[in-house]
Amino acid sequence: MARLHGAAFVTPRPWSEAEISELLASPLCFVLDEPQGFVMGRVVAGEAELLTIAVDPMAQGRGVGTRLMVRFLDELDRRGAETVFLEVAETNAAARALYSGAGFAVTGRRRGYYHGPDGVAVDAIVMGRRMKNEPNI
Repeated sequence: MARLHGAAFVTPRPWSEAEISELLASPLCFVLDEPQGFVMGRVVAGEAELLTIAVDPMAQGRGVGTRLMVRFLDELDRRGAETVFLEVAETNAAARALYSGAGFAVTGRRRGYYHGPDGVAVDAIVMGRRMKNEPNI
């Protein structure tokens, strides 16, 4: 997974094998994968977070990310999530389009949150959405 994450990301920086293993050691985290990509998330007390989604650059634009997102949202419903959020680099137009298409909306901004390999700061856009399991108030 670290090799695929490294191929898919520059900003934010790719995660190491140790970082991925540490996240997956938590019983709250899960991963869904297919040959050209994976998505990792966690659910805590009804709130879910999309930790990362990585698609092999050679497979991007072929529906892999969309399939992973559908599976991810189905898994969140299965796990009882009421809401889900994520962070995405402002400069990652393809990911932002994927998330918007999956019903996520911008909820905030973290200024200078990421740093590219050239040291330039990039804002993180925080996005979120409600899930089917949201309780009625």
